[in-house]
Amino acid sequence: MDRDQTLTPYLVARGAAEAIGFYVAAFGARELFRMTDPGDGRIGHAEVEIGGSVFYLADEYPDFGAIAPDTLGGTAVSLHLRVGDCDAATARAEAAGALVLRRPKTQSFGDRNAVVQDPFGHRWFLGQVVEDLPPEEMQRRWEAETGG
Repeated sequence: MDRDQTLTPYLVARGAAEAIGFYVAAFGARELFRMTDPGDGRIGHAEVEIGGSVFYLADEYPDFGAIAPDTLGGTAVSLHLRVGDCDAATARAEAAGALVLRRPKTQSFGDRNAVVQDPFGHRWFLGQVVEDLPPEEMQRRWEAETGG
């Protein structure tokens, strides 16, 4: 593995400071640092950690192409957050203001998962491993479930 090459999601939100507060409350995030725009106080760049994974976050800067999902009318990207207890994580996210798009359900591929949308338009899969399956068994069960 090339340790000099990593992939880090970069989220944009209308109200990045509030988004950080939501991620702390909903997902137990920790803000590592932020840089604020000296002109208007917007967050130009922040780094946030959830369970050892870091993502970046900024307020909207349309002139740089940094547009929030709400401005675009939705998002085509989802984030997957591995959790220890899907039901508890979903309840915590909902209590913090997330919209639950799909309630927790145990899936044929061995995960219990749910889908929530944060108040800033980002979609999160919350996944808990309940059964560790090899890829061949996941495929077999999916085909059996869908009639494929």
